[in-house]
Amino acid sequence: MTAEPQVRRATAADAAAIGRLLHDFNREFEEPTPPAEALADRLRQLMAGGETIVLFAGDRPDGLAVLRFRPAIWSLALECYLAELYVVPARRGRGLGRALMDSAIAVARDAGADRMELGTSEDDVAARALYESLGFSNREGRPDGPLSFFYEREL
Repeated sequence: MTAEPQVRRATAADAAAIGRLLHDFNREFEEPTPPAEALADRLRQLMAGGETIVLFAGDRPDGLAVLRFRPAIWSLALECYLAELYVVPARRGRGLGRALMDSAIAVARDAGADRMELGTSEDDVAARALYESLGFSNREGRPDGPLSFFYEREL
């Protein structure tokens, strides 16, 4: 029997590892990316501001979840946006993504969030299956409601 993957909250001292993982994530999917050192500096700043929490899974670490918080409009709580979820390719399929998501949901609730949002691509079938297994939906209001879309644009 394998042990449950360990998840911990990252600190400013972990910024280099955060930058490396985020850089590797973008490179894997052929997305433009700042250097790992620049990402480390930026995440160090964001974490110091208190509105960003990073979770690590695995020993090296082997994966991360980046959570961003903001005040909600429709309630007195916070909203949590899962900005990034990444597990290194060699460690996928071992429960790290699920462990990160379970911890992310718990951390968001503990921080006072009543909602978590995320976006993923249509072809990321594994991520979509994970999110849906955890109760996330891309349907508005009800299981048979209209399909929701996430849009973005560079400014």
